[in-house]
Amino acid sequence: MKRNGSAIVGRETEVAEEKWDRLVTRLDGVLDRVDRLLERSTPPEVPDRVDCAGYWAFRWQKEGDSGTLIPVAHPHLVELDDLTGIDDAKELLVRNTAQFVAGVPANNVLLWGERGNGKSSCVKGLLTKFAPRGLRLIEVQKWDLLSLPAIVDRLRGLPFRFILFCDDLSFGEGETEYRPLKPLLDGGIEARPENLLIYATSNRRHLMPEPMSDNTGSGEIHPEEAVSEKLSLSDRFGLTLGFSTFDQETYLEIVAHYAQRLGVTMEGEQLRKEAILWALYSGRRSGRSARQFIDDLKGRLALAETADCG
Repeated sequence: MKRNGSAIVGRETEVAEEKWDRLVTRLDGVLDRVDRLLERSTPPEVPDRVDCAGYWAFRWQKEGDSGTLIPVAHPHLVELDDLTGIDDAKELLVRNTAQFVAGVPANNVLLWGERGNGKSSCVKGLLTKFAPRGLRLIEVQKWDLLSLPAIVDRLRGLPFRFILFCDDLSFGEGETEYRPLKPLLDGGIEARPENLLIYATSNRRHLMPEPMSDNTGSGEIHPEEAVSEKLSLSDRFGLTLGFSTFDQETYLEIVAHYAQRLGVTMEGEQLRKEAILWALYSGRRSGRSARQFIDDLKGRLALAETADCG
């Protein structure tokens, strides 16, 4: 009997230990879940202040639900005087930016039109002119638009003027990333910081595809409402600047300007002929094409001179 009693007590002890082990395992799981919930509910750390005194340009880098502003040590600085053939648009852009830097009312800007005709270069050129007066440029990508509230929180109240620059902005059918941009441009419940504007470039006038069905109303009971939704984003840019296709004379003027600036010496008529051939081969007459032609020509002449010396 004594021996059987000891066996029963031993078995009960084993069962109790097994239950205890299971309980500890479950408690560990519960504590892990509590830790994860606490991490989610913990307020985010106050972000480090941006070193705007030491850098002129920044790039937003998304990290999880937030991100950080990465300084650009070597920004692409463009001389506005090098941008020819777009004087009217350039003048309006510079005037609007001068108002913004001076702390008086100014507009968000959409630069749209033909590719390669100086839209992005115009925006980059603003740094050369206005950075010494407190302007800073922050590059954001289309997929960063969901992070706009976090970016705005970093910049609000800083003693600098910021342009959020989104290059080549456009949206396809069904894309909804543009929606966070609309309240920041105009109409959100939270006021936009007075030290922040948005400049965007696009090949599309209204930033979105405009199929023929928009005109015929195919599939829509109220097609005008669908069209209005598409126009509502571009309409929020107070200043819209168009960049049209260059004619041949404007293209050749740009070629001559770059040739003079980069020290390319070639008889005028020969330069014109080669520039026209370059445009025919590349299929475009643009400021970008003119610069590419001069870069190629300068390289060819330098290589030929080296060969002659050798």
